[in-house]
Amino acid sequence: MSRCLPAIAIAFVLAGCAVNGAFQQGRLLVEQGQVEEGLRQLEKAIKEEPDNPEIRAYYMRNREAHINQLLLLGDKQRLVGRPDDAEAFYKRVLALDGENQRAQAGLAAAEAERRHRRIVAEAQKLYEAGNLDGAAARLRPVLAENPSYREAKALARSIDERRVRVVSVPPALKSALSKPVTLEFREAPLRNVFDVLSRTAGINFVFDREVRPDLRATLFVRDTRIEDVVRFLLVTNQLQQKVFNENTILIYPNLPHKVRDYQELAVKSFHLGNADVKQTLNLIRTVLRTRDVFVDERTNLLVMRDTPEAIRLAEKLIAAQDLVDPEVMLEVEVLEVSRNRLLELGIRWPDQIGYGLLQGGTSSANIVVDPITGLPTTVTNTVAGATVASGVIDLRNRSGLTTFVLNPLLLLNLKAQDSDVNVLANPRIRVKNREKARIHIGDRLPVVTTTAAAVGAFVSESVTYLDVGLKLDVEPNVHPDDEVAIKIGLEVSSAGPAITTRAGGTVFQVNTRNAATTLRLKNGETQVLAGLIQQEERKAASKVPGLGDLPIVGRLFSSQSDDSRRTEVVLLITPYVVRNVERPGAAVLEFAAGTEGATGGPAIGIPIVSPPTVRPVVPAPRPAPKPSATPSVPAPLKPFLPAPKPAPGR
Repeated sequence: MSRCLPAIAIAFVLAGCAVNGAFQQGRLLVEQGQVEEGLRQLEKAIKEEPDNPEIRAYYMRNREAHINQLLLLGDKQRLVGRPDDAEAFYKRVLALDGENQRAQAGLAAAEAERRHRRIVAEAQKLYEAGNLDGAAARLRPVLAENPSYREAKALARSIDERRVRVVSVPPALKSALSKPVTLEFREAPLRNVFDVLSRTAGINFVFDREVRPDLRATLFVRDTRIEDVVRFLLVTNQLQQKVFNENTILIYPNLPHKVRDYQELAVKSFHLGNADVKQTLNLIRTVLRTRDVFVDERTNLLVMRDTPEAIRLAEKLIAAQDLVDPEVMLEVEVLEVSRNRLLELGIRWPDQIGYGLLQGGTSSANIVVDPITGLPTTVTNTVAGATVASGVIDLRNRSGLTTFVLNPLLLLNLKAQDSDVNVLANPRIRVKNREKARIHIGDRLPVVTTTAAAVGAFVSESVTYLDVGLKLDVEPNVHPDDEVAIKIGLEVSSAGPAITTRAGGTVFQVNTRNAATTLRLKNGETQVLAGLIQQEERKAASKVPGLGDLPIVGRLFSSQSDDSRRTEVVLLITPYVVRNVERPGAAVLEFAAGTEGATGGPAIGIPIVSPPTVRPVVPAPRPAPKPSATPSVPAPLKPFLPAPKPAPGR
């Protein structure tokens, strides 16, 4: 039994090492970013050692953090319309936590999104085929489950608009009006002419009580559609028509009060997405002369009340104006290249030698013989730190007087400086068409202004700020061919020394360089604006008079300084068209607008219609008409009697 104890202890040690090894491996994988693989290793460690609180706490903490991150990514993918990617994240969450309710709800939402998308696609096909009821029926369960589904709402709105348009379309006459006829009437009663057209086309003509019975018409047409003949008769006799049904037309005088009685009106609301509602109102009133128009600037809504023909024209006008504004991305690169060259070479000699009394510093006294008097004299040598004494010097008492030169006595200049500076700014800014954008990179310097009402009175100070640095103003204009015209205003300024005014205020001297231009670039084309150069050349020389002017030896008695400074500002600008105007089709840009008196009405002229391809038919011979006042009619028509006069109450 004693022999088994060491083996059991070794087994427990090895088991502990194995658990610690799985835990360490799982932690390493988690720290390296392989979280799910690391969590699986941690699960293995927990199974082998379920009572270890450290392993369990580390596992639960990292699992919850990783699950929350996966749920956030899944929700994001679902909101942007990617249900397949969202489903993959939710399944990864369920692999870690099979009871996670958020992941289960996310999977259900992703499946519903996929199903709704399929149903909306089927409804779109039905809508394009003209089956409005079928498309609406398919959309109904989608909107019931998700009322905020954007694609379904847009398609439902299109279905409603199409239904309203179908209902608002006036009844159309049957196709018999397109039948060509040949008529010859000379000063015939107008009602007789309409009687002939009624029997030929099978159309009922009802006359208003105010249509004069004495109206006459002269008409000579060949192979002309009945619809065009009716239009000619109405225009030439100042009449109007209103279609009641497919075989009945009402004829009434073209008088203002009759037009108000018979002309139907419609109301249309336009929600503008991009155009300004005030400009659209001006457009509608100018082109269509519509008076009943209301605008709501808060919601950018325009409501108009007019005839259906005028509303159809307004739809085309608004479609041509309510366009998305172009946008352009401007990539700007500004370089300020500064180059300085400084050379100081030579010996700088003192330019002043003094004789007087010095004070301060340390000094030493020496006794020497005065060469003039022959008497011993004390000479004081003053070292560094001494300064010239103030006051009047008594030359009779030369005690303490000495000859001095300002320190240093000689200065050898051996200085050469060469520096290059490039100040780079590379901003990118996105701006809408015909809108100004400004870029400022620099500092704001405070300028203090002191104000005093009177001497000794209260003094107030105000602070204003001065912008210095790089200031760039741009205004792009995007053209339909993806070319961009840009107005550029560039200013590069730097602050000089501060100046204090007499009143105590502080101002700055500002050095500035400006450039303004307008250029037109292609999409992606880079333009370089350069030449804003500031150059300074300074040369100075310090010489000993006479000796410094000698040809060769003069270099030993002179010091020269050459200072050269050159600064250039370079601007590179590149436009990238993000979005341009999507020009509408030709049907929106150009269309018929009726006449001056009837906006949107049918054209008076005869449209050119290609005749159908039929086999030629040889007409049967008919006798020549006898000269009489009776109007001639085509052969298939029977002779007719003059229409009876209407009764007095009709």
